[in-house]
Amino acid sequence: MQARMKHPVELLPESLKALHALDASAEGLPYVTAKLVQLRASQINGCSVCVDMHARELRKAGESEQRVFAVAAWRDTPWFSDAERAALALTEALTRLADTPDPVPDAVWKEAADHFEPRVLAALLLQIATINVWNRLNAATRAVAGRWG
Repeated sequence: MQARMKHPVELLPESLKALHALDASAEGLPYVTAKLVQLRASQINGCSVCVDMHARELRKAGESEQRVFAVAAWRDTPWFSDAERAALALTEALTRLADTPDPVPDAVWKEAADHFEPRVLAALLLQIATINVWNRLNAATRAVAGRWG
């Protein structure tokens, strides 16, 4: 496989700084929850770079292969907490905005708000938005999985 072009963050280094700053500003969300969210959005968006990266990060953080592999089918497995399920549901809703007339149903929002206080919920929203930016940049340029640091 070969990328279509040099990655936009390589050509525009200030954008890399901005994306890293946005990611760093999302304080308070548990690390594993953030990585689960990043993995799930990346699966939905078909971003091989991010699926590879975030699965590896989860394994490095001590997560079992069982949990990592089950992220794509989180609804049908017993291996996720209620808070993680709420985060994953919100991730799916925000990643698939155009797929339903009500992109973020009240029930999905309420479940997330019940599990995360406002600052952490804000961090969750920023994590979801940021990973979707990365997914879109990688998909557009056909960035190659496994070539990240």
